[in-house]
Amino acid sequence: MRPLKPDTPRRDPAPSRWGYRYQRLMLTPGFRRLLKVGVPLLIVGGLVAGWTAREANRQMLLDAYADMKSQIQQRDEFMVKLMAIDGADEHLSKDIRTVLPVEFPISSFDLDLEEMRQTVAALPAVAEATLRVRPGGILQVGVTQRQPVAVYRVPDGLKLVDADGVLIQNIIARADRPDLPLITGDGARDALAEGLELYEVAGPLRARMRGVVRMGERRWDVILDNGQRILLPTTGAVAAFERVVALDEVQELLQRDVATVDMRHAHRPTLRLNERAMATLRQTSAEQE
Repeated sequence: MRPLKPDTPRRDPAPSRWGYRYQRLMLTPGFRRLLKVGVPLLIVGGLVAGWTAREANRQMLLDAYADMKSQIQQRDEFMVKLMAIDGADEHLSKDIRTVLPVEFPISSFDLDLEEMRQTVAALPAVAEATLRVRPGGILQVGVTQRQPVAVYRVPDGLKLVDADGVLIQNIIARADRPDLPLITGDGARDALAEGLELYEVAGPLRARMRGVVRMGERRWDVILDNGQRILLPTTGAVAAFERVVALDEVQELLQRDVATVDMRHAHRPTLRLNERAMATLRQTSAEQE
């Protein structure tokens, strides 16, 4: 008879503790995604980090990026070839081209349109400005130009001023803009509207007006071509000047030897004769005595 084999212990079918934990992890969707996606990404990231750790490799990558960027930006459809200016006269157009020294052709990616717009808008003669790149490679500059309404005399010369009192540009001589009224004096720009209204109500005297002068930042004097001066009050200057215009039309007041018409006191206008008329008057009085 064969000897009986000794009894061998039967293998336990239950997994070990670590095996059980591994199986539980593999049943977790997040852990499976980590193995399928996270681990490969980590490996690739490590390889990239190791490659870019070398200065030569980083520089090669930067050069390749810059070259690709340049090739795209320098394509013909992105190139600006010329500048067009709308809404500006010849003088202002020249100033705009001076403050925007762009060398064409240039890529539209190299243009800071907002900064350029602010530069153009800072010009005294510009009220508003817009910039855009038109199809066809044209840098379009659109401006709203300030319109001068008067010539403003200052100690260092003559300047054109707009309705808001903004000094636009210098002029050499009064004869350059004889069509505009002349104003001067301290505070004249702050009371510009009233000064211009004096010209509006001057009627036939307007042709004789050399200018209006702001006195002490309070009132106006009107200067005529023969040196006659009309002194106007602090308030109601326009109405007082209208009275003088009416008196001149009816009585030819300013056709006489009058040097000054003082209207500062509404109820007591005062006339001052010129030196020749005063001398004649003194002589006549002496003869009568």
